[in-house]
Amino acid sequence: MKQLLKTLTETFAPSGYEDAVRKVIMKEVKSLADEMSVDVLGNLIVRKKPAAGAKNPKKIMLAAHMDEIGVIVSHIDKKGFARFTNIGGTFGRYTLGARVRFLNGVTGVVGYDRLEQVDNTIPINKMYIDVGATSKENCPVKVGDVAAFDRSYIEMGERIVAKSLDDRSGVIVLIETLRAIKSTPNDLYFVFTTQEEVGTRGAGTAAFGVNPDIGIAVDVTPTGDTPSSLKMVMELGKGPCVKFRDVGMISDPRVVDWMIQTAEKAKLPYQREVLLVGSTDAREIQITRAGVMTGALSIPVRYVHSASEMVDYNDLKNSVKLLTEMLKKPVNF
Repeated sequence: MKQLLKTLTETFAPSGYEDAVRKVIMKEVKSLADEMSVDVLGNLIVRKKPAAGAKNPKKIMLAAHMDEIGVIVSHIDKKGFARFTNIGGTFGRYTLGARVRFLNGVTGVVGYDRLEQVDNTIPINKMYIDVGATSKENCPVKVGDVAAFDRSYIEMGERIVAKSLDDRSGVIVLIETLRAIKSTPNDLYFVFTTQEEVGTRGAGTAAFGVNPDIGIAVDVTPTGDTPSSLKMVMELGKGPCVKFRDVGMISDPRVVDWMIQTAEKAKLPYQREVLLVGSTDAREIQITRAGVMTGALSIPVRYVHSASEMVDYNDLKNSVKLLTEMLKKPVNF
């Protein structure tokens, strides 16, 4: 599981450019899937059919997004420095000094025009990427070229640090859940979505196509366990979080109860999540077609949208256990 997560996080796939990570996922799930397809927006849809004789199987869609935040070149100056803008929630405070890798393999470091006050928040429109060029003519990147943070995967005890744990954490939880479920009375669709970071776009089209009875997004959630953090109860190492509310959606109480009752019966740790910032694919799933009963399972993460996001390995394992327990039994509501 850790080696696969290392591979997933060290693969570069900003929003709209998910091909590389989709290939990694397809290789892992091919032998586990009853059906597999890729839709127009690039969502990977993996079906696990209900066991023979299953009565009135519920169609359940589980979504984890493949994409990550990134940057895109908007201008090259005469000395070969590349100006850029964001793809998704790329924050200035995490970007200055970062190394980035372009999809064509070129690497660069982010610099700043003039640093007048060290402690100020720095806007990315005052930054540039230095790719080692000396002129516009020998600059190895062009306007429209896309890059993501370049940072390796490391382990710190039970803590894992890497770029793009948002949401490769959710991706690996879905892969390992699919691997763990040998038979199910439900009709399961494991969907690895695109373009979540730029507006949950892939999840909307995928949910329209799947037309599920129930939807569950598996994503990360910021924690409240660091100094001076927002007043939220989510912590690393205390188990997956059952979402009640975020900025974009209110979870269906029936789905919330299903998650909590399953966790308590299986004696698995869980946390109750009310998120004060951000949303997930669940927002789009919930309002597709005539509406879908939807909830979300969240993995606690520190330093979200930085190049060094942090999760606890036990939270990943317990997320897999909880989803497996939920999906291997009939859903009666």
